[in-house]
Amino acid sequence: MRRLWITGYSSYELAVFKDYDPKIKVIKNVLKNELTQRLDSSEDEFWLISGPQMGVERWAIEVGNTLKKDYPQLKTSIMEPYLKVAERWNEQNQVKLATALKNVDFHAPVSNQPYQSPQQLRNYQQFMLDHSDSLLIIFDPDRESEGEQTSKPSWDYRAARKYQEHRDYEIQTITFDDLQDAATELAEQEHPDY
Repeated sequence: MRRLWITGYSSYELAVFKDYDPKIKVIKNVLKNELTQRLDSSEDEFWLISGPQMGVERWAIEVGNTLKKDYPQLKTSIMEPYLKVAERWNEQNQVKLATALKNVDFHAPVSNQPYQSPQQLRNYQQFMLDHSDSLLIIFDPDRESEGEQTSKPSWDYRAARKYQEHRDYEIQTITFDDLQDAATELAEQEHPDY
């Protein structure tokens, strides 16, 4: 069995506020290519594990769910850091999470309590690391070092790097340059005479 944790920026960190933003198409295409490469190389049971956030995590689950018909070994899972994670979200985002939860093979909160402290988020990271073999993260470390405010995936990336010091754990980052290259390639495929 192979287990891949996919995470990255939330939609607001990417300035994506509409479901039809062209950035989503690029990110989903990149995620599809990454997953397809992994699935083509093995017929072992493969778990895509992600979180509930609007953004990379949810898009990864959507891509995974569409790939299941071609890859029966693929299973999808949403792990929530704590109980009632969407309680403060707007109704539209709550509905989107409920729909996503119906389409995955497994979902559960890591903590059976509503949010109480940042320790629940650290416990969630540790759970995700302990229950995956590798991390695919859409994250640009250079952006963080340029003085940007610390993003959600920066905490996951740091935790994974620390975890990697003591365990065999693969980390693959997809940066903004990678996404720009993918956007250019996708545009050329869709409009070869452009």
